[in-house]
Amino acid sequence: MGQGDVVVVSAVRTPFGKFGGTLRDIPSIDLGAMVIREVLQRVNIKGEEVEETYYGVAVPGEVGLETDVPARQATLKAGFPGDSISITLDRACCSSMAAVRLGYRAIKAGEIEIALGVGAENMSRTPLIVPPYVRWGSRLGNIEVWDGLFELGYKGFNPVSVDTGEVALEYGVSREDQDRWAYESQMKYDRAFKEGKFKVGEELMRVEIPQGKKPPLLFEKDEFPKPDTTMERLAKLPTVYGSPTVTAGNAPGLDTGASAILIMSERKAKEKGLKPLARIISMIATATAPRLIAAIPGFTIQRVLEKAGLRLDQMDLIEVNEAFAAMPLVSAKILSNGHPEKMKKILEKTNVNGGAIAIGHPVGASGARILMTLIYELRRRGGGMGVASICGGLAQGEGAIIQVDGE
Repeated sequence: MGQGDVVVVSAVRTPFGKFGGTLRDIPSIDLGAMVIREVLQRVNIKGEEVEETYYGVAVPGEVGLETDVPARQATLKAGFPGDSISITLDRACCSSMAAVRLGYRAIKAGEIEIALGVGAENMSRTPLIVPPYVRWGSRLGNIEVWDGLFELGYKGFNPVSVDTGEVALEYGVSREDQDRWAYESQMKYDRAFKEGKFKVGEELMRVEIPQGKKPPLLFEKDEFPKPDTTMERLAKLPTVYGSPTVTAGNAPGLDTGASAILIMSERKAKEKGLKPLARIISMIATATAPRLIAAIPGFTIQRVLEKAGLRLDQMDLIEVNEAFAAMPLVSAKILSNGHPEKMKKILEKTNVNGGAIAIGHPVGASGARILMTLIYELRRRGGGMGVASICGGLAQGEGAIIQVDGE
């Protein structure tokens, strides 16, 4: 590693909770504070040593229940001093990878040496919105409330499930293809879990949930996986929100969790005697036409490889966030130029331990999650290089290439 490198020294997430599940009532800001404390404790770094914290969220209505500045609130709750610097950012599902990227850029620029990238979301706490006219009074008639989670779309645009399904079909990715990928995601996660790959002390931390006078509830594993999934059950599910292919089975849930990645200049890591988990080779942000959300991870991987001067066949592993099953499949179509054998090889090293369809997708936390999942799996394999990409609302993208050195 050269002196100008940026390294990951600690990476952790909470277990992800399902919609309405165990973490339902915990504010995402509190989950953010928990994961911040944990990621620092693992390497004996104090809050006052972190020069900048970038904090990603994607459901502003939920953090709005605590008013605003979730990054500031979470860092203070985690014990950071009053003069600590933080910023909240919303780049939809890209948010926590964007948080890491902004810290990476600040370190590369020589402005700081230690940064923290965080993401947290509790989709179960998303409030129903009362229209603004209610504040100023209304005459006779019913008052309607708006559910920001319904249809998972943006005002004036299609639901993302519609755009995803239509674009998948345009790339020749069928409903059956998506169901099969969803099934395999569940099975891969189940195998990985049984092999001890998703355990407290590595990618996961333990969350203690107060129970009044009773002992706290210990939450130690992802809550969303469905190891009893079958292709037959998936095939029977109806499509959602008018999508031609997307169902509740080939999509992730509306989940809850937090993730954090601590990065440093290599010089600072050496000074502190910390052995890096990984080195960040390149990070990039992208965007394209709003309806092409299913294709943006593939375009992003192409761009981040080009920026780094590397080829896809040099990547040992690939992580593509399963916002829907279509995303890794369309990405593989793009990256293989539609060549069946190349596509097969790409998919064989994509999301090898399952993805968000099994693990869960607390949107603001997922970008950092796929990055750390990639890092920990490369470490188990003795090192190598990997590329990760995630899509975000209205076809935004984030991508990263990381390298893990062998022992």
